[in-house]
Amino acid sequence: MRILGIDSSGLVASVAVIDDDVLLGEFTTDYRKTHSTTLMPMLDQLIQMLGIPLSSIDAIAVAAGPGSFTGLRIGAATVKGLAYALSIPVIAVPTVDAIAYNLYGSRRLICPLMDARRQQAYSGLYRFSETNKFIVRKEQTPESIADIIERINIEDLPVTFLGDGVPVFKDFIEKNTTVDYDFAPAFCNRQRAGAVASLGRLYFNKEFYTSAEEFRPVYLRKSQAEREAEERKKAGSGAGGYNA
Repeated sequence: MRILGIDSSGLVASVAVIDDDVLLGEFTTDYRKTHSTTLMPMLDQLIQMLGIPLSSIDAIAVAAGPGSFTGLRIGAATVKGLAYALSIPVIAVPTVDAIAYNLYGSRRLICPLMDARRQQAYSGLYRFSETNKFIVRKEQTPESIADIIERINIEDLPVTFLGDGVPVFKDFIEKNTTVDYDFAPAFCNRQRAGAVASLGRLYFNKEFYTSAEEFRPVYLRKSQAEREAEERKKAGSGAGGYNA
């Protein structure tokens, strides 16, 4: 089965194609460029280099969120357009799960961290069993870094941190983590479309997929613009009540 993987959920833009258990190709950048100007050119170049037609793709796996609101919307628009044109299903892969899947086979607790601002991270806890079954110990959610580290200390297991939140929270991690910990190396510490596609294949086999029309990204929380609008509304209501 040939699956196209796409991840534009964070700073990284990544596209990949797998054919069953073979990664045919992957194009990943982390240069803070706008995904709207890089994602399709990356995909076009990858397809041309592989010498395969888009019509040979059986499904699209996408990092469905959480993450950057702009990045998720760009990814969703790209995926919906491609899937609709090719009449193929969409496999919505949780972003944080896919980051953790980069460390396939690790016997340590895996803690991805995506910077969500305001001392929060999109995170979860994961492990691989002795038979390499992917186990979600805690589903992805936005949490304060203090709560994340407290939970890890309670787990009392060796842990590996990865994700774009690591540089942001590294000092806090080093000062407050009481269990054995390390940080994933450069080749597997960010989003990779190859991991999205590979995990998507597992989900597809379990019939966890949807149509282009039905696919929606997963935000987990409101955008900054929405939060600021609510704060202004509350402030306005409060002022009005006081003046009355």
